[in-house]
Amino acid sequence: MAYQKILDLLGDSAPYLLQHQSKTFSKDLLHAPSPDFLDKVFVESNRNPQVLRSLAAIRNHGRLSGTGYLSILPVDQGIEHTAGASFAKNPLYFDPENIVRLAIEGGSNAVATTFGNLGMVARKYAHKIPFIVKINHNELLTYPTKYNQIMFGSVKEAWNLGAAAIGATIYFGSEESGRQLIEVAEAFEEAHQLGMATILWCYTRNNAFKKDGVNYETAADITGQANHLGVTIQADIIKQKMPESNGGFTTLNFSKSDPLMYSQLSSDHPIDLCRYQVANCYMGRAGLINSGGESKGTGDLANSVRNAVINKRAGGSGLILGRRAFQRPFAEGVEFLQTIQDVYLAKEIDLA
Repeated sequence: MAYQKILDLLGDSAPYLLQHQSKTFSKDLLHAPSPDFLDKVFVESNRNPQVLRSLAAIRNHGRLSGTGYLSILPVDQGIEHTAGASFAKNPLYFDPENIVRLAIEGGSNAVATTFGNLGMVARKYAHKIPFIVKINHNELLTYPTKYNQIMFGSVKEAWNLGAAAIGATIYFGSEESGRQLIEVAEAFEEAHQLGMATILWCYTRNNAFKKDGVNYETAADITGQANHLGVTIQADIIKQKMPESNGGFTTLNFSKSDPLMYSQLSSDHPIDLCRYQVANCYMGRAGLINSGGESKGTGDLANSVRNAVINKRAGGSGLILGRRAFQRPFAEGVEFLQTIQDVYLAKEIDLA
């Protein structure tokens, strides 16, 4: 029944997405999600036993426990987009306990939110669901608006409130990206020393990346390189927007590229564009989770199922979506999260 619901939501695009066979990077080259993913990949890494335990806590929780796939509820929009704009549709979430409750009842692997949110309910919930503390943010009270991620607390503070992981954003391509890269790399090193996992919101941000009506901030080649920078500073998991185009380097005429990137290592198929992102995460050794994006109403569920199918068949590790779940009634939010998880539980949906 769950698989039929997925087919219904995919509609006419089902054959296009479910029957595609990628001819770019062979699936045999990928470190695909699996129940023994940590043993295959991270046991041989420099991550210490405490980090392995934290990664296992995240991967072995919720409805996707033991599958190798991840469903994470991220709610940092109260800072990133203002609390009023984010929670007006559902004022329930001005209370951070309801954010954690949604993650638990929705069957998420973990909840990712702010120091304040998790600190307020830490003693009640830190042992019930893995915490991911988002340690930096772009605040929107500076006028005129600037886009700059700044630290909101310390790594030690995240550890003290029981976090299994920290999350941070770097705006690659922005004026402040150099400072952010240094700050986050240092934070990730400290987090690993303390036994926490690391997740990078690996975004690109530059108005010059937009040309002729196309936003190349989500181009496969540019986001792929951002991913490669993210795994270089030892992010265990990469959060990235779903690719919507390609050829950013060549169209904008900057950085370096090779024609093979576009002729052989990718195509215009969304699964191949996403696979290029996975390849830049050390062929999947660092799991790629694609973000859900803003809520646009009735089409959110179908669009998120489509993204989940693309991510899974490309070799990704899951979706991380928030607004599309919490900007609707609580019970609907739970059902929304579980429908996306059903994509990763469906054995009929395999690697392309």
